Amino acid sequence: MHPATGTLHDGDGEDPSSSGTDWPRRTAVVGPGYMGTGFVQLLALAGLPVAIGDVSQEAAEAARSRAIEGAGAFALAGMMPSDAADRVARHTVAAASIGDASTGADVIFEAVPESPALKASVLASIEAAAPTGALIATNTSAIPIAELSAPLTHPDRFLGAHWFNPSQWVPCVELIAGPSTDPAHLETMAALLERLGKRPSVVGDGPGFVANRIQFAMFKEAATIVEEGVATAEVIDEVVRASFGFRLPFFGPFTIADMAGLDVYAGAYGSLEAGLGSRMAVPEAVATRVAEGRLGMKTGGGFLELDGADAAAMASWRDEAYVAMERLLGDLGPWDAKSTSAASPPPSDAEPAPGAALIPDQTDRPR
Repeated sequence: MHPATGTLHDGDGEDPSSSGTDWPRRTAVVGPGYMGTGFVQLLALAGLPVAIGDVSQEAAEAARSRAIEGAGAFALAGMMPSDAADRVARHTVAAASIGDASTGADVIFEAVPESPALKASVLASIEAAAPTGALIATNTSAIPIAELSAPLTHPDRFLGAHWFNPSQWVPCVELIAGPSTDPAHLETMAALLERLGKRPSVVGDGPGFVANRIQFAMFKEAATIVEEGVATAEVIDEVVRASFGFRLPFFGPFTIADMAGLDVYAGAYGSLEAGLGSRMAVPEAVATRVAEGRLGMKTGGGFLELDGADAAAMASWRDEAYVAMERLLGDLGPWDAKSTSAASPPPSDAEPAPGAALIPDQTDRPR
């Protein structure tokens, strides 16, 4: 479907493995709730035609309007280009159905809620209408791609693309192959996401993938601490935000561990296990490295190859980064001291607006 005329295109779609920089010529977003609206905006701002598909053309039209209005609000806030609303309007069209949105698209992003049955139904509609050469990406936060790909006729062109809320701003997108996914399609999708300003990471298939498996493990422990009366939810939020959470924009958990020393971690786990039981025992991967003398940066590497000779330079960069972060937080001020921006999304538990999509995005699901 052409974004300006609204007419459908026939054909088999462009082969993503041989199309070079001209691919994709057309895109589609099916399930344009809060997450999907972000996909629409980013694709349109990249100059790509986007067909929006929902349960009806009226729902798709409402989603298109939200995408245009949201882009305008972001532009007024200086968060998108000044002509963002015009660009989103110019490059988008509301399709009459999910099938119409998928027809002629080179890549289709599915973003309906986390229901395996619903996704299976929507993906069947997409696959039936999409050109044979089109890529189909599901945005799921926890459902294994193998499960979603099993009913498909052409699972080789299907993959997972797990975005994070809010999709316009959070850089990471986890890319997940199913058992039959053509590996070349992961590279093609990664290149497209990079054009949209994202940082794609290819991860293995499995419940929760990487980010949510870690995120939910952390939250479970935080909830347990509240249950035990060790700290309140408010205190835990502040401790996490101002301690190890403060480091995470700059260093991941393995870099932090290698900098601290895996022997230090092993000792800490010993104390945790003594008080909290075997669930907090030192991980085998840590114990093995400590036994082998691979303690982290001070020995030339632990989990990562970090040269101790670079320790001083790394510490200097770290200190500068932390000071810059503290200044940024000071400039922004506390969240509760500011009124909600006009560009901000509605609360996750808000009632849907009149005309909202009948296939809503699950705005309160963790990202």
